[in-house]
Amino acid sequence: MTSESVLVVGPSWVGDMVMAQALFKVLKEDNPCCQLDVLAPAWSGPILALMPEVRSFIDMPVGHGELGIAARFRLGRSLAANNYSRAIVLPNSFKSALVPWFAGIPQRTGWTGEARYGLLNDRRSLDEEAMPLMVQRFVALARGGGAVQLDRLPVPRLVTSRERELDVGRRFLGDEVDAEAPRPLLALCPGAEFGPAKQWPTAHYAAAAAHFFDLGWRVILLGSGNDADACSEVQASLVRRASCLNLAGRTNLEEVVHLLAMSSLALSNDSGLMHIAAALGVPTVAIYGPTSAGFTPPLAARTAVVSEPVECAPCFQRECPLEHHKCLRDLQPVTVIDAATELLDAGLRSS
Repeated sequence: MTSESVLVVGPSWVGDMVMAQALFKVLKEDNPCCQLDVLAPAWSGPILALMPEVRSFIDMPVGHGELGIAARFRLGRSLAANNYSRAIVLPNSFKSALVPWFAGIPQRTGWTGEARYGLLNDRRSLDEEAMPLMVQRFVALARGGGAVQLDRLPVPRLVTSRERELDVGRRFLGDEVDAEAPRPLLALCPGAEFGPAKQWPTAHYAAAAAHFFDLGWRVILLGSGNDADACSEVQASLVRRASCLNLAGRTNLEEVVHLLAMSSLALSNDSGLMHIAAALGVPTVAIYGPTSAGFTPPLAARTAVVSEPVECAPCFQRECPLEHHKCLRDLQPVTVIDAATELLDAGLRSS
C-alpha cells in the first residue's frame, strides 16, 4: 500500500472535532501508510495531539466566521509544498474550501454545502435521512459517499499520558491524587458554547453534586471563562460550596482534558466537554434539551443520554423560543442521578 498525504479541514467546534476522529481512524484503516494533517482553529491543537492518527496540526490563521481571503491564499500556497494527494473538507461553508483550492490539491472532497462548485472537484450530495448523524457524514467523505452504518464506525478515543494527568491533578486537586485510594471525582460541565438553551439549570446540577458529596465524592466544575457564571451559580447553590472546586476559566483546554481523564464520572450538557469525556472513556451522562442525541450523540460505550420528552424538543435554538425551557427545567436531578448510578453499576458488573 502506497503512502499518501491527506489534508483534512476540520470543524470549528470542540465536540465536532472529537467526532471527526472517527474519520481519521477510517482513513488510517483504509491506508495505514496515510499521513494525515488537520487544518483547524488554534484551540484544537491540544485535542488533535491526543489523536494518534494525526501527523500534524496546522493552525488556521483566520477566525471563525471571517473570510480572510488573503491569509487563506498565503496558507494555501505554503501548503502546496506538502504535495497532498487529497483534501477532505468537513465544514459546509464556501470559505472552508478555499485553502485546499489555493494549495492545488488534486482531489478536494466535501458535501456540496454553500454551492462550492469549482472549489471542490469531488462534491457529494448529502442524503440526510440515510445519514442522520454528523459522524456518519464525516466518515462518508472518506469513501464513496454512500450511507455509513453506525455499528461499523470506529469510536473516538483520546490517548492521554498518566504522567501528565498526575501533573495536572497535583496542581489543581492537591496531593490526594497520589493517595492509594483517592476519593471518586465527579466532573460537572454546566456550560455550553451553543447558548443558554442547552444548559441544564444550575440548581439541578447542585442537587446532583450534593448527592455525590453525601457519598464521599469530590466535585469539580469545569468550563471556559464563558462558563464561569454558570459554574459559580452551581457552587453558590451548594451548602458545602467550599468543598466544590470551581475551575471554570482557570484552566486551558489541555488541562481540562487531563482533569476529565482523572474523573470517575462526568455530568454534562450536550457540549464539547461531554464529547471529550466520552472519548476519554469516562462514564458520562449527557444531558440533552433543545438538541438531539439523534444527531450528535456521545459515541463511547460508557455513556448515558438523558432528556425530557416535550412536544417542542428538539428545536435546535440557542435560546428557548417559548421562554419556558421545559425540556431542561422539567428534567429532574433524580433522573440524572439514577442514570449515573446505573452507568457506574454497569461498569462495576463488567469489571
